[in-house]
Amino acid sequence: MRKLFYLLAAVLLLTSCNSKPIDLNVMSFNIRYDNPEDSLNNWQYRKDIAAQAIKDQNADVVGAQEVLVNQLNDLKSRLPEYNAIGVGREDGIEKGEYSAIFYKKDRLKEVESGYFWLSETPEVVGSKGWDGACERIATWAILEDVSSKKQFFFINTHLDHVGKVARQEGVTLLLDRATSLGKGLPVVMTGDFNAAPESDVIKHVTDTSNPEHLIHSKDIAVEKSGTQWTFHGFGRVPVERREFIDYVFVSKDIKVLKHSVLPEKLDDKFISDHSVVVAHIEIK
Repeated sequence: MRKLFYLLAAVLLLTSCNSKPIDLNVMSFNIRYDNPEDSLNNWQYRKDIAAQAIKDQNADVVGAQEVLVNQLNDLKSRLPEYNAIGVGREDGIEKGEYSAIFYKKDRLKEVESGYFWLSETPEVVGSKGWDGACERIATWAILEDVSSKKQFFFINTHLDHVGKVARQEGVTLLLDRATSLGKGLPVVMTGDFNAAPESDVIKHVTDTSNPEHLIHSKDIAVEKSGTQWTFHGFGRVPVERREFIDYVFVSKDIKVLKHSVLPEKLDDKFISDHSVVVAHIEIK
């Protein structure tokens, strides 16, 4: 009888833990690739503050774009508390930009992960899609909260800056894969979409007539802070011409407590040519 009592108590405790929502700080961060022509805004002068921005926000998961392998290694060495997922988009190994995922390894466990190219042949390494100018890749993972065992699906990408068809078709592919790979789990999608909120591309993501649609976290956030734009080109783009192109999207079963666009600078240095976007979310 005593053993049965302890067994029932353990089951009740586990059920109670699983019923509690989990809070996560999610970040979308285009770090700007390591370009020698960036002069004093080059990566060598920004790598420490880029890592610091992630630490300061206590980010649990980061979707990072434009990450070259040397930048990936720089961030990994400065963020030992995080694991990284991703491959170079040109060869599926280390060549070209990564759409990398970083996650806190004491908080989250990687259950499953992978990647695919935004093209008519998603499994073909280095394939370009439609009218796209560059190879584009998406990195995904099913992550599990270590304490509660709750799981969610996270996907990170960077849409083409030239191809209109590539952006539109890329979104269709992303939503389809989030549904098929996500296995019914709550979905978080981050990325540089090279498209403003009022564009057909973003409307395609958030179209409520599509059962696969996602929600712009800013639209449903209880609290909002920061600018109405995310791309500033290291401060060179006039304020009136700056656009909001970096996103955290969520499925309808996720609550957004706060959405923030961070200041362009940290310690008086540009963090990137994009502002960092952070969403504080709650998964039931």
